Amino acid sequence: MTPDTRSAPTAFQQFDVTTHPSQGVANVAALRAEMRQLGLDGFIVPHEDEHQNEYLPDANERLAWVSGFTGSAGSAIVFLDRAILYADGRYTLQSREQTDRSVWEVKDFHGNSLADDIAAAPAGSVIGYDASLISPTGLNALLAAAAGAGVELKSLSPNPLDLAWGSARPAQPAAPIVPQPLEHAGIASADKRGQIARNLKANGLAAALITAPSSLAWLFNIRGGDVIRSPLPLGQAVLKDDGSAELFIEPAKVTDGLLEWLGNEVSIKTPAEIETTLAGLSGRNVLIDAALSSAYWLEALTSAGAKPFLADDPCLLPKACKNATEIAGTRAAHIRDGAVLTEFLHWVATEAQETLPTEIEVAKKLESLRVAAGGLKDLSFDTISGFGPHGALPHYRVTTASDLRIAPGNLLLVDSGAQFADGTTDVTRTMAIGTPTAEHKRMFTLVLKGHIALATVKFPAGTTGTHLDALARQYLWAEGFDYDHGTGHGVGVYLGVHEGPQRIAKALNRYALQTGMIVSNEPGFYKEADFGIRIENLQYVTEARIPKGGERAMHGFANLTWAPIDRSLIAVEMLSPAERTYMDDYHAEVVRLVGPLVKPEVRAWLDEVCAPL
Repeated sequence: MTPDTRSAPTAFQQFDVTTHPSQGVANVAALRAEMRQLGLDGFIVPHEDEHQNEYLPDANERLAWVSGFTGSAGSAIVFLDRAILYADGRYTLQSREQTDRSVWEVKDFHGNSLADDIAAAPAGSVIGYDASLISPTGLNALLAAAAGAGVELKSLSPNPLDLAWGSARPAQPAAPIVPQPLEHAGIASADKRGQIARNLKANGLAAALITAPSSLAWLFNIRGGDVIRSPLPLGQAVLKDDGSAELFIEPAKVTDGLLEWLGNEVSIKTPAEIETTLAGLSGRNVLIDAALSSAYWLEALTSAGAKPFLADDPCLLPKACKNATEIAGTRAAHIRDGAVLTEFLHWVATEAQETLPTEIEVAKKLESLRVAAGGLKDLSFDTISGFGPHGALPHYRVTTASDLRIAPGNLLLVDSGAQFADGTTDVTRTMAIGTPTAEHKRMFTLVLKGHIALATVKFPAGTTGTHLDALARQYLWAEGFDYDHGTGHGVGVYLGVHEGPQRIAKALNRYALQTGMIVSNEPGFYKEADFGIRIENLQYVTEARIPKGGERAMHGFANLTWAPIDRSLIAVEMLSPAERTYMDDYHAEVVRLVGPLVKPEVRAWLDEVCAPL
């Protein structure tokens, strides 16, 4: 099968508002009409779709359709007399701006939950849900809340929201599936399947039901285009204990040579045929992930007579621990993207200081540079281009309605990423427009000190991201500040920009950081309605050098992202000698790796801004 040669579009990110608060009135009314027909007092609307995706195809944007809210995390419950939207702190302003407040009550996830409002419903209420949209783990929490309140939760298929959406609902995506060649994947699909199959057999399991799109892509060394910003194919697979597999995908996705690429041990079947396969596993133990699969699949296994075994998706850890080929590829992708970022940062530091573009023009400039550099498959997420008060919104998405023009005296925060065949990037830089204030420099340097602390830490085997999170926050904490998002998330290799199971955050995470895992390092500070600061590099776990006489092996982080950090925002006197050395070494490496790839005038600027502190 030939490699993916599809050409990239000339523009990826769109800035028009695709929803409007007014749609909440009509769409909630249509949903309630269907609810009354079904005898429901309420209906649960998760953001996630049948594949538990963070980013969704248009056909699965149910929460956006009913509420107008387009954030990547949230949920809702619609009663006959009230409607409640839950969103986390990243989307507080967006959720309020995008919803009709005469229809929707907006609650923050912190201190509020869907389970609480189910428990508060009148006894005897019947609340509907679609089992294909909720994980077994999530559903169990809701069932417990309902049982304690005398409320019935009723599984429905088709669900009333889809019935209300009707013929206006977009068609399901059917993007062609293409190979991820060995030069990028590093390990053949047969070898991946064989290792997992041996583990299944050793644990008395006949098969594993795989429903996570990123696991399908990794396991079979394929990529798709069903999900925006992530090269994922939607479907399911059953991997058996002999290493053979059945891949259930829509026929329209099958490209010439796909069967040859997958090999004789993989059968392609239609989604409707999965019921027959599950029936063939009757009486046998089948692994299913209760967090990554929907409750529908757990029910389907049980109905087929199989014995569900709840455990982690067997692709989860092998996918997270990148092999040597993947590390080499993503390093190369980051260096190339670092050259683009450097060209962009030069533009911000020179031309943009004079022309004062808008936030949209800033995002378009960066995208155009990435397109011109070649090899771009997609953005890895919509660029966050936030000036001044918009920079204080960690997940701000600029639209034509919100677009601000930059001006001297404040900060510009740009968080962006790209998808390449050999790697996925994610980087944030905060830049001064004009002369920064003393407050800007102080807060930026506190964030930078935390970033350096996390980048340079050494830690023993068994350490989780929870153990390390405070390192990045300590200097902010010492001054009475904090930020409300995680410090780091996993990242794939030409897969999702958000990947588990590893994470660096306050919340408990049971997965130890292991060699080859990629994580972001992105502490920040946000002064409401004024400015925001975030410094983000990607880094991967590696074996650390230990001093002579050390008794235990240690892990550390190796940097992936190479682009200058705005020295005009650094209060050098606040840095320790070791921190200054780190910054000088980092910038010297930026010059060494990126310098040869940029234009002469950019190289001259780069030498200047990367000079020793």
